[in-house]
Amino acid sequence: MPELVFFSGTMDCGKSTLALQIQHNRSARGLQGMIYTRDDRAGEGKLSSRLGLATEAVEVADDLDFYDHVVQALTAGGRVDYVIVDEAQFLIPPQIDQLARVVDDLELDVFAFGITTDFRSKLFPGSQRLVELADRVEVLQVEALCWCGARATHNARTVGGQMVVEGAQVVVGDVNRPESEVGYEVLCRRHHRRRVTAAGARAAALSPDVLPVD
Repeated sequence: MPELVFFSGTMDCGKSTLALQIQHNRSARGLQGMIYTRDDRAGEGKLSSRLGLATEAVEVADDLDFYDHVVQALTAGGRVDYVIVDEAQFLIPPQIDQLARVVDDLELDVFAFGITTDFRSKLFPGSQRLVELADRVEVLQVEALCWCGARATHNARTVGGQMVVEGAQVVVGDVNRPESEVGYEVLCRRHHRRRVTAAGARAAALSPDVLPVD
């Protein structure tokens, strides 16, 4: 039976790489899919991996109706065997309902990839709706690591190397950006809660010990 599958994880855990692998495996067997993304790090209309792989994709805006878009492709004589959606956390909830309709009414598999929570540990609306509707939610097994070596479970936004907890929910960025830019870092829950980034940990390690004062 066709399924709506949500592959979730933190940043830097290989979601886009898996999306590209699924696309490659199916296309190698003669299947044709429709690929969608939104606000990819490589720019508009791209689905890219940090490993350097990329493919063309349909850039999604709030007014795109997935069901209508797929139906139009089929009506025009195109072939659609499956649908892949990357950066699904940026979708609006009605678009998740449209993806579920693609599965139920058109009987196509839909593979959605995205992070679950934002830099404040709050659910993205798109991810929340995916958790509510998906036939399966798969947590990716390639574990990203916090700077301390523990499993990273949270996404942190950084400015100047320091974690920030205020601002718009969606600000496009990436890990491993210069500290002077808005960037992101994956942290374990302990260090996300304490707001200790890799830069903050290095600064603390270089600080002289403070001796107790009577």
